[in-house]
Amino acid sequence: MSASAVLIWRTSIGKKAVMAVTGFILVGFVIGHMLGNLKIFQGEEKFNAYALWLREVGSPALGHEQFLWLARLILLTATVLHIVAATQLTQMSYTARPVGYGRKKAIQATYASRTMRWGGVIITLFVIYHILHFTLGAVGFAPGQYQPMSVYRNVVAGFSVWYVSTFYIAAMIALGLHMYHGVWSMFQTLGVNSASADDPYRALASVSSLAVVIGNISVPVGVLTGLVR
Repeated sequence: MSASAVLIWRTSIGKKAVMAVTGFILVGFVIGHMLGNLKIFQGEEKFNAYALWLREVGSPALGHEQFLWLARLILLTATVLHIVAATQLTQMSYTARPVGYGRKKAIQATYASRTMRWGGVIITLFVIYHILHFTLGAVGFAPGQYQPMSVYRNVVAGFSVWYVSTFYIAAMIALGLHMYHGVWSMFQTLGVNSASADDPYRALASVSSLAVVIGNISVPVGVLTGLVR
């Protein structure tokens, strides 16, 4: 990292810019992942074919799962930078005002913005569980129940457990709130929106976050109701 990049990183503006860029990457992944998940409603054959396609993207130039691991590395890097920047911004905020407000007012604040930090923690814990659950099959399955060759069967078996689906749904609501404020803040940080043209960006944040929540929640609900089986 160059000296100028280090200097920019040390400023609050630099950290907010990093959060905006990494947030853009993560939001793009979340939307793409949600659209892919919806293929489960097309049936087992097509959903498993989609899962196989993900492992073969870039073939024959790339080997089996090479593109997938490259994408995971980019997402991991973006996630770490996003969390570090958010944590350091919080520390800078506390340092700038070590004595709390006598009376705190939420001026132009939404419920989503006031719960960003806790939402981030919930989402991080969910991602860890999600990887252990569906990617590795290390939790949430009875012995011999996890089927590496059938992603469809694993999703049905995993979401057939009501408390797992409940946790997933709760995490998606937290993701939606986090994403709503994050998408709007991203445009603000990058200087795209302004006070006079803010409504379209808030609308975009609302629509995109709501679509992700509804799309992702539809999968466990579909399993629990028997629509997907």
